[in-house]
Amino acid sequence: MSTRVKLGIAMLCHDGLHIAARMVRIWAKGGAAVSIHIDARARQSEVDQMQAELSDLKEVVFCRRRPCEWGMFGLVEATIDATALLLDRFDHVTHVMLVSGSCLPLRPIADLVAYLSRRPRRDFIESVTAEDVGWTVGGLNEERFTMRFPFSFRRNRKLFDSYVNFQRRFRLRRRIPEGIVPHLGSQWWCLTRQTLSAILTDPRRAEFDNYFAQVWIPDESYFQTLARRHSTQIESRSLTLAKFDGQGKPYIFYDDHKQMLEESGCFVARKIWPRAHGLYSYFPRPILVWPSAAEPQPARLGRLINRAVERRDLGRAGLYMQSRFPLKDRENGKTSRVYAVFHGFSDLFPDFENWLALHVNADVHGHLFAREKVEFAGRREVGPGALSTSAALRDLDQRGFLANLVRITMRLQVFQHSPRDVQTLNWFMATDPNARIFVITGAWAVPLLNSGMPFDDIRRIAAQLQRTEVEQVAILQSVWLKARVRMWDLADFTARPMGGLQSVVQALDGNPEEITEPLETRDLTGIGRFLQRLRNAGLSPQMTGDFNVDAPLKKDLLQ
Repeated sequence: MSTRVKLGIAMLCHDGLHIAARMVRIWAKGGAAVSIHIDARARQSEVDQMQAELSDLKEVVFCRRRPCEWGMFGLVEATIDATALLLDRFDHVTHVMLVSGSCLPLRPIADLVAYLSRRPRRDFIESVTAEDVGWTVGGLNEERFTMRFPFSFRRNRKLFDSYVNFQRRFRLRRRIPEGIVPHLGSQWWCLTRQTLSAILTDPRRAEFDNYFAQVWIPDESYFQTLARRHSTQIESRSLTLAKFDGQGKPYIFYDDHKQMLEESGCFVARKIWPRAHGLYSYFPRPILVWPSAAEPQPARLGRLINRAVERRDLGRAGLYMQSRFPLKDRENGKTSRVYAVFHGFSDLFPDFENWLALHVNADVHGHLFAREKVEFAGRREVGPGALSTSAALRDLDQRGFLANLVRITMRLQVFQHSPRDVQTLNWFMATDPNARIFVITGAWAVPLLNSGMPFDDIRRIAAQLQRTEVEQVAILQSVWLKARVRMWDLADFTARPMGGLQSVVQALDGNPEEITEPLETRDLTGIGRFLQRLRNAGLSPQMTGDFNVDAPLKKDLLQ
């Protein structure tokens, strides 16, 4: 059973009055009476033009103008003025819907009337107790009702924050009027004439107005709270589709949202981009045969919007964006996919890069963080994604360099690292779950064994490399480690090199087949005596493992 409904629209306009005038005409042609409030700060020339454009519509009226500022009581006063004038001038109005000048009807107005006719006594207003609200942004839920907010959040932010902190420090609280329980919800509602009239003629309205005049963002709590005093049947939801981003700002709809908006079946959408001409020309859709009272289905659109908002807040994994880049640990994943780092392998195996490239599907680079030059695979002058080999350019943003390299291609990225390289990203890689790190400790000694340098220089360099490696290993053994790490000492790995290489390839490629191709190892003749001589010179190699000291040294090390 349905009851005849006469819809009234209370429209709040701030700017874009030419678009608002177009929306008024849509509502009026759909049979609704419209009461318009225009922000007192709007240009008078635009107001005059809007009034002239709508002068032919008999059921369109303009109420007195007030200045409206976000978060202040002026928005509530403007709403009261517009709705009071609507009820006073149009006795036949049964339901009042609050909209803005940027709200676009998606379905025929007759559909909304048919929908309300089947629910003639129901008030559609989102109204949730303040303690249960989890969507507010800014840290003020219950406090917005127990503190005073005389200063503008946007124009006098310092005064606003200072006064809030002052009230918190001295525990200043004001009394909530007896008989009301604070509720919050969307500003955009649709109330029956009976409920709205009861709110506006409440004997205690002056008391309530004085109280809400210093509540923060009262347009989200005034009607939402007072409707609970007078409504007999509240449905706690809005008939206006309005979504908000992570900063509490309205989500704006553009032309490419047309299909999603149509599929949502919602009656009204807010907020529409002023130059979304495709949406303004397409909506509202015409009546096909007769008005439809079908229930709106905004769930799918809501999921898409929530994913878009989440993407905006979190970004893509490994892609650093302006909103997160300056803040540590705000990244959505340090890198976008798995990569591998080899410590010491190229020191032990001179052809390790080419050999590994034959056994895994990957770009196997040299020392990407070498101090002189970036060593891309094949020693190309330009790396993946047009990354430069310039060490100076790389060092401007090493984190971004690595993240871009990993993200730019779907292929696995593998590179060499050693104590001789730049060490800035050690913690970054160790705490990155995408990193696969393989370490042969003490392998830095092998190039020194074969270097032919004077022993005094070897000892000095060995001390520097070992000190750096000790710091590297300490990071890789930290409780904060998130990378997957496999570690051998030099003696252990050289005792069974093919077994170690087999485990490395299987970890990266998942290939269970046994590797039979030999890999040439650098000459280790005399490594035991070499390490002993370093000990005799006062430097104790800590992570090389145990080697036989009886093997003779190379001739150049005997000098």
